[in-house]
Amino acid sequence: MAGRIEDYALIGDMQTAALVCRDGTVDWLCLPRFDSHAIFAGLLGTGEHGFWRMGPAYAPGAEPPTSARRTYRGDSLILESEWDTPRGTVRVTDFMPPRDGAPQLIRIVEGVSGRVPMRSELRMRFSYGRVVPWVHKQEGRTVAVAGPDSVWFDTEAETYGKALTTYADFTVAPGDRIAFTISWEPSHKEPPALPEPEQSLVATEDFWRDWVEHCTYHGPYREAVVRSLITLKALTYAPTGGIVAAPTTSLPEDIGGVRNWDYRYTWLRDAAITLSSLLRTGYREEARAWREWLLRAVAGDPENLQIMYGIAGERELGEAELDWLPGYENSTPVRVGNGAAHQLQLDVYGEVTEALHLGHMTGLARNDYASVLQLKLIRYLESHWQEPDEGIWEVRGPRRHFVHSKVMAWVAVDRTIKLIESGDADGPLERWKQLRDDIHRDVCEKGYDKERNTFTQSYGSQALDASLLLIPQMGFLPPDDKRVIGTIEAIQRELSTSDGFILRYPTDGEEEGVDGLPGDEGAFLACSFWMADDLAMIGRVDEARKLFEKLLSLRNDLGLLAEEWDPRLQRQVGNFPQAFSHVPLIDTALRLTASGAYGG
Repeated sequence: MAGRIEDYALIGDMQTAALVCRDGTVDWLCLPRFDSHAIFAGLLGTGEHGFWRMGPAYAPGAEPPTSARRTYRGDSLILESEWDTPRGTVRVTDFMPPRDGAPQLIRIVEGVSGRVPMRSELRMRFSYGRVVPWVHKQEGRTVAVAGPDSVWFDTEAETYGKALTTYADFTVAPGDRIAFTISWEPSHKEPPALPEPEQSLVATEDFWRDWVEHCTYHGPYREAVVRSLITLKALTYAPTGGIVAAPTTSLPEDIGGVRNWDYRYTWLRDAAITLSSLLRTGYREEARAWREWLLRAVAGDPENLQIMYGIAGERELGEAELDWLPGYENSTPVRVGNGAAHQLQLDVYGEVTEALHLGHMTGLARNDYASVLQLKLIRYLESHWQEPDEGIWEVRGPRRHFVHSKVMAWVAVDRTIKLIESGDADGPLERWKQLRDDIHRDVCEKGYDKERNTFTQSYGSQALDASLLLIPQMGFLPPDDKRVIGTIEAIQRELSTSDGFILRYPTDGEEEGVDGLPGDEGAFLACSFWMADDLAMIGRVDEARKLFEKLLSLRNDLGLLAEEWDPRLQRQVGNFPQAFSHVPLIDTALRLTASGAYGG
């Protein structure tokens, strides 16, 4: 059985990523890309669907021992796990070197004290656990082959096969270092070069040290901010600049329920806010690469803007269910692909325009097509902003006139007006100023409940929605506006959990709610960070700081966050780690630092 979501560590090479559990088991790895088929899919099934465990030997039928300590080596993505056993202490170092050739996952076992019996159990299953590969020796190396894929296993330890699993049993004493490496290569090509684990470890540590040195944030929350930035970098697909929302699929928002989605794609919304955080912490090159990815993905067709694309800009992300996988803690279906790709979500136009505007304002090298794209987006919105859509949360129920979508349409027009006024673009300035006023008036008249003094989820609705917290952050209304304060207080009353975290919107348990799905979900961590931001903006800075630090306490021992927090089960839920949680963490830390609202 897979571990709890927060029991996992992330390692990656900025093209794919692996999740490593506390007991030393790699339960998730897709090769060669984030969105490729998994060769270890035990996270969504059982050990029969693929895993790689490295740790102290244990008796048959017993549970594998969990590590006593684990940490990332400094500001890097190199994981170090230590076990204390009756016979001594052992350390396993796991990492994936930034890619220069075949993708590799390297595990180095090191004796710390005593003599510790160890075991490596490698069970490769291709195509999300469905295909058992042909495992054989070739020129002294172990290779697993199935269809287009081959995975090469290299180690100095003696290995043997049993029950369709490759084992190595060995003992380490102080000073011993034994390396194990898997490398992927298309099966029709020559074998990948022999790995050089120790040299790769040094190069990987140097890479992360050099990268972190560019961070311009040196405030009181630096540890949390830097770990979040490293996580965002790890979710970036280096060849194209695309940023995945998470490296996993189908980790449930509701344990045992159907709210299970594939997040291994680039959402324009998530990527745009990620770009914002990167720019504000000194990472201009990543921001430039994302902008170039955006321009390639959208190409000359902004009228058919998708809410998400593949990491190389692919448009077709057809959704399918993997019925041979029982799901994480029996949460089915397990989905790959994402059927929401072709939804209409008008807010995306605002997020993209805001990201382009921020790049322009922070001196990102000018790109003329970026300005052309921005103008095309507004021309589309001019004719379509009054339409209902699926909204920020990708509801699978009927389309509505979501207030947040209208607010972000206003943002798109507002930022484009500023671009024209700066002299860097030409457009019908007066007409678009009128359009901006029209959208603003429409929202304030149709999306505001005067009796309750709050904006609502959609026109004509009584429901609230945490996305309304973005109204002051986007500059739609000033923070001291009574309607803004009323909305913040209403969301605190109606969408807050018992421990003070924020739900996205009301769900109706077994009945289908606004999102067209049965079941409930946890507190959405991004929304909780937005609440902390808003509280700081309206002067309730002590309350904002307390909420922020409470949110920081939800991170796992390595500083990682999933999408949501389940207040009933007191555990993380949803895909992991989640860019849409780490980005607002960074943003709130920057806001609180600027306000001086921190304790010591």
